[in-house]
Amino acid sequence: MGASRTSRVFLRVATGLTLGFIYFPLAIVALYAFNGNTSLGWPITSWTTDWFGRAFADEGVRNALTLSAQIAVAATAVAIVLGTLLAFAVQRYSFFGRETVSFLVILPIALPGIVTGIALNSAFRATGIPLGTLTVVVGHATFCVVTIYNNAIARLRRTSRSLEEASMDLGADSFQTFRHVTFPAVRSSIVAGGLLALGLSFDEVIVTTFTAGLQQTLPIWILSNYLRPNQAPLVNVVAVLVVLISVVPIYLASRLSSDAGNVASGTR
Repeated sequence: MGASRTSRVFLRVATGLTLGFIYFPLAIVALYAFNGNTSLGWPITSWTTDWFGRAFADEGVRNALTLSAQIAVAATAVAIVLGTLLAFAVQRYSFFGRETVSFLVILPIALPGIVTGIALNSAFRATGIPLGTLTVVVGHATFCVVTIYNNAIARLRRTSRSLEEASMDLGADSFQTFRHVTFPAVRSSIVAGGLLALGLSFDEVIVTTFTAGLQQTLPIWILSNYLRPNQAPLVNVVAVLVVLISVVPIYLASRLSSDAGNVASGTR
């Protein structure tokens, strides 16, 4: 009993320290967003909410926010199509080089962002494609597709083929089986992967730096204005905004994956 209680206390302390290590810097940024001074001095001597109004009124911030949202949606849409098709191809069919294809699909998420960014920049310049919104979407899709692929293929591996076979035996054709049996089984995993991809794309900065050209997403706006005099309060407000927006799809994806997992456990 004593050892068990000691273990629980140790795990709680370790969990608290880990969470503090991760979120303490974010808390400091959030506090600085209410700093009444333009300099980042500690402790904060005056407080204000004026910076939020100035940030929302700033045309550069609004344009960057709109562009980031458009790119995130477009990259996620491309990733959903490609990631889902790849997951079905790798999981449901046997062909030469299948494991190699699976490895190559996952590889971009493990590569340093700067390597991916340089490679994409070189490829676009070599093919004469001008840097802009399209190239950013392509760059983001290269790593967003991994989240869709991983989620979809994991769900397909846990989904029994017997349900599809039963549907076919009862007279359903391939399209009807996919619509009524296969797709409902993987739908929640695709949506969860899409939400994660949306969050990843919205706050990505390294690959964007090499593929955006003159375009400025919200993370690029933060990077460009971080060291400018008197811009620190606005940068902190925008950083808080990015965190809040990114939290929403990630939270929804977590809840969706958890609910889907509970349902799957209950049907076994």
